[in-house]
Amino acid sequence: MLPDGERVYAIGDIHGRYDLLTDLLARIDADDAARGEARTRIIFLGDLVDRGPDSASVVELLATRDFGGRQVDFLLGNHEEVFLKALGGNLETMRFWLRIGGEETLLSYGTPIELIDRGLADELVADFLPRVPAHHVAFLHRMTDMVRIGDYCFVHAGIRPHVALDRQKPEDLRWIREQFLNFEGSFGATVVHGHSIAAQVEELPNRIGIDTGAYATGRLTALALEGGARWYLATEAAAG
Repeated sequence: MLPDGERVYAIGDIHGRYDLLTDLLARIDADDAARGEARTRIIFLGDLVDRGPDSASVVELLATRDFGGRQVDFLLGNHEEVFLKALGGNLETMRFWLRIGGEETLLSYGTPIELIDRGLADELVADFLPRVPAHHVAFLHRMTDMVRIGDYCFVHAGIRPHVALDRQKPEDLRWIREQFLNFEGSFGATVVHGHSIAAQVEELPNRIGIDTGAYATGRLTALALEGGARWYLATEAAAG
């Protein structure tokens, strides 16, 4: 349940799909308007960047968009964590980032493909740093780790079983997988998360996973909540 008068839209992993993001935001705006007055809150579950083609535009839109007075929360995903460490000059992180989708993000900010193909981390850090606008960096640094509303807990990846919600470690909230996904007991709240891709929404007694692999499938999903009701909004999946 949510507190009376509150409505929440939680958006799964975007991964550089600016086209799907704008589509889904339009669907949310229309759905929200059709349902009448409420204190509406929008929660982005993280992984705005990497893998898809237009991470820079996704960050620009979300850093500057007018959400019409609605409260908006941005959770730091593991891909934002790696982005920021690479931007900070960590050469090993830059090499790791290239293996998990960072190449597409570098390209979206204008780093030449020739430089990426050469694969020298020091060159890439030196090139990338001046290309990222200061307001993008500030926006990413403002992201948070967890949001709790009513009976729901919103995180990027999941939480560690048998650890109280207020004692969770940030690295677990951004990176955990099997220990969380395979746990069938109570977490103390229904956990809404992304990070682990599934073909369809995973709605289980203790968690709801809404990462439907947008960068590859064309389906970006949002969970909507009001009172005791749940419903879903999504972009159309890619054909074939």
